[in-house]
Amino acid sequence: MATPFDMLEDEIVDHRFKGLPPDAAGRTVGALAAERRDLYTGGFTTPVLTLSAEAVEHNLGSMERFASRHGLVLAPHGKVSMSPRLFRRQLDHGAWGITVALPHQARVARAFGVERILLANEVVDAAALAWVAGELDADPAFRCVMYVDSERGVALMDAALRAAGARRPVEVLVELGVPGGRGGVRDARRAADVATAVAAARTLRLAGVAGSESAVPDLDPESVRAWLDSLCELAVDFDKAGRFAALDRIIVSAGGSAWFDEVAAAFDELPDLSRPVSKMLRCGAYLTHDDGVYRDTTPFNRVPQEGSLLPAFRLWAQVVSQPEPSLALVNAGKRDIAYDLGLPEVQAVRTPKGEVRGGCGLTVSGLADQHALVTGADAVPRVGDWVALGMSHPCTIFEKWPLIPLVAGDGTVTDYIRTFF
Repeated sequence: MATPFDMLEDEIVDHRFKGLPPDAAGRTVGALAAERRDLYTGGFTTPVLTLSAEAVEHNLGSMERFASRHGLVLAPHGKVSMSPRLFRRQLDHGAWGITVALPHQARVARAFGVERILLANEVVDAAALAWVAGELDADPAFRCVMYVDSERGVALMDAALRAAGARRPVEVLVELGVPGGRGGVRDARRAADVATAVAAARTLRLAGVAGSESAVPDLDPESVRAWLDSLCELAVDFDKAGRFAALDRIIVSAGGSAWFDEVAAAFDELPDLSRPVSKMLRCGAYLTHDDGVYRDTTPFNRVPQEGSLLPAFRLWAQVVSQPEPSLALVNAGKRDIAYDLGLPEVQAVRTPKGEVRGGCGLTVSGLADQHALVTGADAVPRVGDWVALGMSHPCTIFEKWPLIPLVAGDGTVTDYIRTFF
């Protein structure tokens, strides 16, 4: 019987997928992968986004070891890649499950067999809740944990789940926020009110507490640690009040990609509770890292003895015009390049003869819809050269590319990563 992953292998390569060889049209993705084409000589067209096979494997292992050393449960955020094949790689490297932000994302994960989903939002959409109820009722092994942060939200969830005839309660975490931040209750008193409302709703079950330290205004180690301490105190207060008495394990969850060292330190000091605790870390950008914001903010900069991450993305574009001696236009722009957290960097230049040099002295000075402007005092790339760009922010890199070649260090394309945004 064919699995969803078999269907990915059987998908037909055609005009929907940027950068792939035109002569591959009509082949299946699996057949094209089996050909192990060379990225530079195998007919790929520019622009083409690539993922480094070695960097992805390094990053998976690095985060798996970090989580294991600190007794953390990893539930990486799937919104970063929206790639079931990469979800599977993360699960194979010890992840408890996959975090998502929206019901649509949960449906993608579920379609590809993910059995534990943390939906990090308060979901009040009746149709989405009916789908969750149906999945829970149909599969006893499936777990879907959601956030709650208001009594009104609890009431809406309960009403929708009752209307859907839900037989299994949905597990929920009270989300702790911060004034001026995003979602989440603003103080312990409101958190207790929400927890009380959950206890009165037969369709819901309180499973723990959660939140996001990245929502703290004026982020620095002190403000992040203060918020994390508040989250741990909330878990202790709830436990003392007997709110977790029906649980086998309590979930306490935080952790984006910029502060997981502080999360590990705070969770290490969490006092023993009445039940075992799953100290859940949700970072997701570690998988591919980047050449921008996460290169600068990864916790491994602060604690290099704990591990390292490598940038896995490289976007290859081609020089199609050199209208001035110090200006080259390459054929990738806003439709292809992530630019919400900074312009890309020139990493390398490859000539049609295969000669490669670094990008020192070259700058991307601007973007148009389909062009990037590469400037330099001298030796700008010539028409026909390929230019490798490093980019910032994995979330907005992935979303522009539905099928991404996975490339080994020698240039061999070993697989293709499908995304579902």
